[in-house]
Amino acid sequence: MTYAIRAEGLVRRFGSTTALAGVDLEVPTGTVFGLLGPNGAGKTTAVRVLATLLRADEGHATVGGFDVDRDAHRVRQLIGLTGQYASVDEALTGTENLLLIARLLGFSRSDARSRARQLLADFHLSDAAERAAKTYSGGMRRRLDLAASLVGRPQVLFLDEPTTGLDPRSRNELWDIVRDLVSDGVTVLLTTQYLEEADQLAGEIAVVDHGRVIAQGTPEELKSKTGGQILAVRPVDPAELSTVVAIAGEVSGATPEVAQTTVTVPVNDPGVLPAVVRRLDAAEIQVAELALRGSSLDEVFLSLTGHRAEQDAPADTELERTPA
Repeated sequence: MTYAIRAEGLVRRFGSTTALAGVDLEVPTGTVFGLLGPNGAGKTTAVRVLATLLRADEGHATVGGFDVDRDAHRVRQLIGLTGQYASVDEALTGTENLLLIARLLGFSRSDARSRARQLLADFHLSDAAERAAKTYSGGMRRRLDLAASLVGRPQVLFLDEPTTGLDPRSRNELWDIVRDLVSDGVTVLLTTQYLEEADQLAGEIAVVDHGRVIAQGTPEELKSKTGGQILAVRPVDPAELSTVVAIAGEVSGATPEVAQTTVTVPVNDPGVLPAVVRRLDAAEIQVAELALRGSSLDEVFLSLTGHRAEQDAPADTELERTPA
């Protein structure tokens, strides 16, 4: 197997804060590799080191076989980067944004215009090509931003939380684009705090928390690490949630979680389900949902870290403004 990205022992500090505490990664060529974790976990810092925008304090990394420190100029010729927020010039049109980048990359005028037309068509932006980017919707700006990162036909693409702030339809459109890129041989390193996004796109995932990789594997492998299954119960009357929580906890011997009006609890004993049914019936509690299912990535993350992936934490970008 060939690897587009290798990192070993990456450490990066910002003053007294350690953003990366010894990160190891191996990203197979032509795949989507997900870095999953909450804000402040170190995902963006890792991307910035791999994209040659920051130097690690310790450890080393290669992209496309080139060292990110010694051969930074060669790495930059191989990569594209889309950050958490659209970086296009809002005063320029879609065409002008792409032409500018193409010319900076050394394209001739005719080649630059041809590449811009092709990308605008690929990203369904041809009808808005001559409009200023400031008139674009959020989804259109993200597509233009991604198109801009592909002008130089990169072999490795870093997507740092690319769907932040997008509505579900725009998010799905961007997912389809990512799948098409990988089918063309592009390697994608995706950072996200959206569990569904990682599950949908990534062939392999590294779970990052407090600057460390705490688990790694395929989505299914990670889900299997929690063991057992999840019992989900949603009462018809939300006022009965506390009673459902008590029953689920007593029967399973575990601590239930409540999300909106649904109670979930890990289950290792197949006898728990009928026992819960009997207790609910005895308490005359009607349920709208009663199911036993496999673990979700959200539950994996909760099991590994003690908190959910979307828990608020200082953003990596805030750390990067701190003088080293």
